[in-house]
Amino acid sequence: MKRRAGAREKEVKKRKLLEELGETWLPYLTPKDAEFHQVWKTKYSKLLLKKADNIPKELHHVVQEAFVTLQKHDCFFQDLVRIKGKDFFTPVSRILIGNPGYTYKYLNTRLFTVPWPMDDFEIKYCHPELFTACKALIKLNDYLNIEAVQALQEQNLFETKETDTAVTDREQDFAFIKGKGSLLEDQSTLHTPRNSCTSLKYRTSYNLTLLNYMDPLQMPYLKQEPYFGMGNMAVSWHHDENLVERSTVAVYNYSCEGSASDKVNEQDMEGRDPADWHVGLKVAWDIKTPGLAIPLHPGDCYFMLDDLNMTHQHCVLAGLQPRFSSTHRVAECSTGTLEYIFGQCEVALQNLQADSDSAALSLKSLEVQVVKEVEGIHNETSLVLCEVGKDERTREQRNEIISCFLPLLTERQELRKEWAASHKPLRNQMPVPACTEFARRAKAKVPSLLER
Repeated sequence: MKRRAGAREKEVKKRKLLEELGETWLPYLTPKDAEFHQVWKTKYSKLLLKKADNIPKELHHVVQEAFVTLQKHDCFFQDLVRIKGKDFFTPVSRILIGNPGYTYKYLNTRLFTVPWPMDDFEIKYCHPELFTACKALIKLNDYLNIEAVQALQEQNLFETKETDTAVTDREQDFAFIKGKGSLLEDQSTLHTPRNSCTSLKYRTSYNLTLLNYMDPLQMPYLKQEPYFGMGNMAVSWHHDENLVERSTVAVYNYSCEGSASDKVNEQDMEGRDPADWHVGLKVAWDIKTPGLAIPLHPGDCYFMLDDLNMTHQHCVLAGLQPRFSSTHRVAECSTGTLEYIFGQCEVALQNLQADSDSAALSLKSLEVQVVKEVEGIHNETSLVLCEVGKDERTREQRNEIISCFLPLLTERQELRKEWAASHKPLRNQMPVPACTEFARRAKAKVPSLLER
């Protein structure tokens, strides 16, 4: 399957990169390095940082209260994910909040949204505080949407200018750390019509947010960053998955304030301060461009604009204090909403009919396109085999029909094997699912049908 091929390709690239490195570390930069801002400006210009002081205080208050409320009501959970064929619980605890009926998939795990308040939806919350928390997060979502659209518009504007222009107040708002330079200058194009407001809004219309929480001091083990020697990682290097192409990701950071004793004397330290949380950036599979470790302070936001998520990778480097974040995304949900799923079930059921006398079920059509569609939805496979086995079917007809649905049946069985392996403790207490047993029998029956 494409997903597995992609994972294998990434693993090959990672091994090759580590072999090239040997025992050495790649260089990376922090704000105390003289070339930090220049490298950010030329190689990472589509990463924007909006400092907490430039965000409304009232918004900080309600969002941070929402984090605490969700934690108080035990809403954060570690996810069971599959990496390289093995199952792990994520070190970070998460909850997905967003448009009603939407889903988000990462590392072979699909999450369903806890809905935030929206017009035309009657949503009941089990506690008034949860309503208030979700309301605060959609307020943050609206704010980040406006900021992202304006940032992309300004970036497009800079691309049209052949000479340097004065830095405006708005551009200073999106300044480098310590206010040095503008992040809005970019030497690459966005490949978007400059006047296409519809396109910009489409790529910044966040439909959900994945909230994260982790207390590093409560973790028995954190993976070490493997390429640069950046220290403890809360989230490994990755591209965000399941997103609309070239869409912006916006992240609100809230790490609890640490004590003065947590801080390390920067004069005596190389690299990043391990007491602070950072976002790490690197050009994907590149060993020549230095990486960046950008400190994140409570209330800071950062934006990954346009194709940055495709051309670069990012990680989250742990500090010492507990941290919340809200990561707002334009999830690709054309086939991932409850509405879509229900619609597909209706389509599949349209090919099903019941005998008026015996109530026996049968299929209305065995046209190849219909079979492909129905089997893609996974509905009533046994009826397909019964129909194919009827004597009035010619060998050519059987071959054509079976050839179209056998790959789907094989893939379905492989997915069930993966699911069973990831739920092994439960599986030992349960009978073999009837659908899995049927898949084995169906595959065994196919050769005899082809021979007839």
